[in-house]
Amino acid sequence: MSNTQTHHYDSSIDKMLHKRSDLHLLRKIWHILTGSVALFFFFRSQQDTFIWASLALVISALGFTMDIVRARYHELNVLILKVMGPLMRRSEKEGMSGLPFYALGVSLSLFFYRKEIAVISILFLVFSDPISSFFGVLYGKDKILPNKSLQGAVAGFFTCYLITLFYCMNVSEISSSLLIFAVLGGVIGSLSELVSAFNIDDNLTIPVLSGLGLTLTNYFIPLFQ
Repeated sequence: MSNTQTHHYDSSIDKMLHKRSDLHLLRKIWHILTGSVALFFFFRSQQDTFIWASLALVISALGFTMDIVRARYHELNVLILKVMGPLMRRSEKEGMSGLPFYALGVSLSLFFYRKEIAVISILFLVFSDPISSFFGVLYGKDKILPNKSLQGAVAGFFTCYLITLFYCMNVSEISSSLLIFAVLGGVIGSLSELVSAFNIDDNLTIPVLSGLGLTLTNYFIPLFQ
């Protein structure tokens, strides 16, 4: 094998290893698992939505407080990173973590949007965010925004589209209105994830902006009444 071929082979391996390290698979699994468990108990519970929204707000406040405290006390930060480090991005280890934004996004959705729309927007957060990131890291060749690729956005669209479609099928018969609503849900969900390219945490933008977009969509295509 020539030196040029060897260099190209080594370069390909380096790129693949780099992509695998960027996948943060453990973080994505944790993201989906915690959100799914929370939604399971939400549907099983007889508690009012306001109670769940308030609980998420408390968790957010505690998360912000913990991030502020660990930023001031190095020893505490080291201890937290030993436990939670594998689930955190590098930027989160050195700054604010995603947890308080995640809980805040869930809380605001439950407070301000009707239950069905809040649930869809939270499902976008739980599944679309890690799935679009996964495909973006592995196959994202065409950049449309900083750290955002066309391939990741398409994966996000189809994830949000399917979530909207299957959820709405539980409350409405299959019709052209439902299909249009689902397509718009896919567009809204993928766009809300792209906004995070402007240094806004997507754990907040996805549920809040998706809920707003779905609320406006429901005004013109009233699936939830």
